[in-house]
Amino acid sequence: MTPAQVKAKFRSEGKTFTQWAEENGYSRNQVYRVLNGTDKGHYGKAHEIAVALGLKSDRLAA
Repeated sequence: MTPAQVKAKFRSEGKTFTQWAEENGYSRNQVYRVLNGTDKGHYGKAHEIAVALGLKSDRLAA
């Protein structure tokens, strides 16, 4: 899924990223940084967020 697709999904569900962040234990700023590409999600918390949002697979590439 792309960031644009994630944003569209949230809009269609009427959910904010702040709500999602609070429900999943992340800060609002961390979520926005991942969605806007500031944090690439290669490791750490940003990676966790990217996986949780469906932007990345949690499987390691072989």
